[in-house]
Amino acid sequence: MDSSLAWIPRTEFERVLGHVDDPYDRALAFAAMSRINTLYMIARAGSGHIGSSFSAADVVSWLLLEELDQPFEADGDVYFSSKGHDAPGLYAAMIALGALDEDLLHRLRRIDGLPGHPDVGTPHMPFNTGSLGMGISKAKGLILAHRLAGRVSRVVVMTGDGELQEGQNWEALPSAARYGMGELTVVVDHNRLQSDTFVTDVSDLGDLPGKFTAAGWGVLHCDGHDPRQLEKAFARRAEDYPEQPVVIIAATVKGGGCPTFAATSMAPGEWRYRHHSGAPSPQDYRSAHQELTDTADGILRSHGLSPLRPVERTLDLPVKPAGVRLPELYGRLLTEAAHEDPRIVALDGDLVLDTGLIPFREAHPDRFVECGIAEQDMVSMAGGLAAGGLRPFVHSFSCFLHARPNEHIYNNATERRPAVYVGSLAGLLPAGPGHSHQAVRDVSALCAVPGLTILEPSHPAQLAAALRYCRSTPDSVYLRLSSQPVPAELADLPPAPLVVGQGRVLRTGGRAVVLGAGPVVLAQLLGAADLLAAQGLALTVVDLPWHNRVDPVWLGEVLTGTSHVFVVEHQYSGGGQADLIARQLMETGAADGTAFRGVGLTDVPRCGTDAEVLAAHGMDAAHLAHLIGADVLDRTRTTQPTGDTPWKLSATS
Repeated sequence: MDSSLAWIPRTEFERVLGHVDDPYDRALAFAAMSRINTLYMIARAGSGHIGSSFSAADVVSWLLLEELDQPFEADGDVYFSSKGHDAPGLYAAMIALGALDEDLLHRLRRIDGLPGHPDVGTPHMPFNTGSLGMGISKAKGLILAHRLAGRVSRVVVMTGDGELQEGQNWEALPSAARYGMGELTVVVDHNRLQSDTFVTDVSDLGDLPGKFTAAGWGVLHCDGHDPRQLEKAFARRAEDYPEQPVVIIAATVKGGGCPTFAATSMAPGEWRYRHHSGAPSPQDYRSAHQELTDTADGILRSHGLSPLRPVERTLDLPVKPAGVRLPELYGRLLTEAAHEDPRIVALDGDLVLDTGLIPFREAHPDRFVECGIAEQDMVSMAGGLAAGGLRPFVHSFSCFLHARPNEHIYNNATERRPAVYVGSLAGLLPAGPGHSHQAVRDVSALCAVPGLTILEPSHPAQLAAALRYCRSTPDSVYLRLSSQPVPAELADLPPAPLVVGQGRVLRTGGRAVVLGAGPVVLAQLLGAADLLAAQGLALTVVDLPWHNRVDPVWLGEVLTGTSHVFVVEHQYSGGGQADLIARQLMETGAADGTAFRGVGLTDVPRCGTDAEVLAAHGMDAAHLAHLIGADVLDRTRTTQPTGDTPWKLSATS
């Protein structure tokens, strides 16, 4: 899709910083210009977090321009964001100040560019984000390391007020006071909204100042969009609390800086903030760009400067791919199932839109529990619901659902209290958010939990069967849902019996068999089969939706007469489906004479476009075809007489 986008070059920032003498106007102009570039970056990437970046922009601008001492030097003060969603805004400010290459302005969420969330591979980024709530603890450790090294530097951490629902934050506070960490300042970006809705409607923080005070912290307040108030707050922090950690609760507006995105522009009674994530519409982009430009130009005119001189170009922007998405379909199916089954209760971890639960929330409000950003609490609550005879369905992104509450999932399983854990955004894709959101260790982390089955449907009919299984099985289930559109070659597959440990042959070929699960992997495997067929190699493609269950009789039948077995997974290969099948083959002796290879991730997943990242990890159709073909060709050469090779491997496959 072609669209005209504009950005502010670094030379314009230098002009403003060099000629606006008033520090408050300078910070406000810098923030408006940074917002323009943040808007450009997210629009060009096709995704990102506008609301969070904009609400934090004035705080970030004041910190980097006026408050922190040499924040980009090795011995300078340290700033980082624990909430992480504001990464595009921080990148824009760092690019403007020369701390990042200006070319990176055009490479948000691109491979070898800027990741969707903070990552230590980016210069001057001290920590990654992951599940929320880690930042204060990391800052404490850094301060202790500085002290041991004889270094004194301030550390400022940005948190979100939604993020403060994570319990680790409250675990971190008392010891910071105990060690007299006057170096530590936490700024709460208090915009009163979390992912989609108001904090007070999810898990109200209550007396936030009182909680920090009770833990021994100093507490200050300011308007986070007013540089004069920010200056006073940091001055008071130094004067009044030199030996204590301090929290500055900065009142902000999510999407602040322009009415188009500001939460203050939400209609009365509107519960959902629409600009938490995703790219702006063309209309919203144009109106927001004009509002921000008017703000910056007004400040420039008041100081006798000419208006901004942006660079504008027509670019080919990403188009959201069409097709059914399994979480959306799942939400409708669960809503229908709950009409029949009064045991079903849905729990959500502040992701009601992304997990498809809006229809359920509307149809069954008494059986919908919004738990907020508190996965451990949510999973243990599910254990209590199961103990009461209900069937809890627990929802979040896969990357968060399996990890932080892992012990709680295990505990529920040991109590034989069945729950269904529904993880959306599963697997390597989408790759744009970066590795904090790419769920590639969930299978290995959960496959050994007793009484828990891991199931990944690949198409709508299979999802419907999977949901029926989840309702009837006495075991707990981890239902792994890719959020990518289901490819056309899978979307219309007819229903088939879903039997534990058994799969389905999607394409009948020769003696080389490849197994996988989920729409992303299977689409690439079918594409690889097409490439190999064009070169004379027939490949059998099998959909095995069970990650930790395999029926040995079924497997033996599928692999009868097979020369090569491949298992492809879009997660870390250790402890996954390949290990399961290899062990089964070894234990039954079915592996005799059969070559075996598991293909999965072995390193931290890359961030970029989906096509870039699949190729970078060798998980796209072309790379898989070459790998499979090379293995088969190599074995054929060693087992057949010269000149008897039935096909040839193309160098371009």
